[in-house]
This record gives sequence, structure tokens and C-alpha cells, in this order.
Amino acid sequence: MRDSFLREINALKPGNVSRYADGHRMQYADFVVSANVSVPILCDPARGVGERILHSVEATGNKVGCNTNLGMLLLFSPIIKSYESITNSDFQRSNLKYTLEHMTKTDAEQVYAGIRLANPGGLGNVEQHDVNFNPDISLLEAMDAAAERDLIARQYVSVYEDVYKVGLNCLSEFDKRWNSVEWATVACYLTFMARYPDSHVRRKFGDEIARRVQDRTVPVLEQFKNNKNPAKAMSALLEYDRELKDSDINPGTSADMTAASLLLYGLVT
Repeated sequence: MRDSFLREINALKPGNVSRYADGHRMQYADFVVSANVSVPILCDPARGVGERILHSVEATGNKVGCNTNLGMLLLFSPIIKSYESITNSDFQRSNLKYTLEHMTKTDAEQVYAGIRLANPGGLGNVEQHDVNFNPDISLLEAMDAAAERDLIARQYVSVYEDVYKVGLNCLSEFDKRWNSVEWATVACYLTFMARYPDSHVRRKFGDEIARRVQDRTVPVLEQFKNNKNPAKAMSALLEYDRELKDSDINPGTSADMTAASLLLYGLVT
């Protein structure tokens, strides 16, 4: 599971922190430390979904002093808990569905507390089930209320449909083509960026900017995918990285979705 964190941060993801480029007042080392402190908590079978997320957020904040991994924690926790419930190595989507449907109000309270503690950029306020207040519903119901505006919340409601249909397919296709999970990870990340307005960008800058970033990424993705040797695209990707970071744009949700895709890829292949 730690490999999923590290593979995500090791890939050259324009606009996001990677071993190729720091940014957004965060460094590559922050994410490595975050993975190291989060993995034991996420893999503790005695903890529920919400408890794993809250305590991982706390441990991360204590070690690196900033929010490096909230989205990944939200996506990873149900997957890992689901995997613990199987009696063989055959992980099924139905296992994940069961976990999501049996989350409780306590899980919701703990996740809300974790989100408040991480304090992601552009959090703001909403009329219904605002995370700034304690929820009176289950975690799945809370995610359902946010699903239209947040891609991570939508995964809870759809049983990770976008991770399965977009992320896994992309990783499989490009890993086979290039024989490189790292470069397949870049393709996966750019695919999420080009397919959806990034939720983190949307919260921070609004719908119009999120759509512009999405549209701008489409030709970047197409050019990248056409490379027989993806390493030859490095200079173009770094140029796009600078372009996004100069505008303080961090497609963090696309990175989180990529990390979740890597986790599932490791479980089902």
C-alpha cells in the first residue's frame, strides 16, 4: 500500500508535487513522510473507515505541518478496509460496496473532523451537511450530498466507478504499452485532468478556471500519449508544470484519483 503513495509522488504530474518538482509550499519529502506515518494507521484492522482517516490526518499534520494527503486518505481507507474482509486474494468491487454501505454516523463525524483539521484550500461553506458542523447522517449519505461538486465524494456513491473505469483502464493500457508503471501513472493523472474539472481547483478558483485547466490539459494529454518513448515528453511536462504552478494551480484531486487507481491496480492485477 505504501507503494501506491510513492508511485504517485514519484511520477511527473504537472501542477502537483513530485520527485521532479516541489510546489505549493510543499516538498517531495513531505509526501514520503506522510506515507510513512499514514500506512500503519490505514492498515490497522481494529479501526473503522472514519477513524483511519482522522488519525492519519492527525499523524500527517504532526509530522509535516500541512495537508499533503487528505484526498488519498479519503479514497484509500474504504479500499483497505474492504480488502481486509476477503478470505482469499481475489478482491472484488462487491467487497468495496459492502464497506461503503455499512459506514456509520461515527465514521461521518470522524471524517468531518479530519477534513476540518486538514483544512483543504477552498473548503468554504455549503447549505446542507457542511463539514464545519457535526453531521447527523452516515458517511455515505454525506458523500452523496457532495457528489455533484466533488469527484472524491462521487467515488463513495458510485463504488469508485471513475477509478475502475478510467484509472484502472488507463494504468493497464499504458503500463502494457510502455512497460512502466511510472509513466502510466502520468498518463492516468493527465487523463483525470482532461476528463473532469479538478475538484480542488474548482473549490479554490471556481468553475471557469477549473474548466480552463481541463481544456488546456486535453492537448497535453494527447501529445503525451502519442510518444513511443514517454521520457521524451519530460521537458514539455515540466513546462506545463511551471505554467500551472506559476498560477498556483494544483490539480490535487486528479492526483488523489491517480493514487487510488494505483492502489486498486496493485490489488486486482
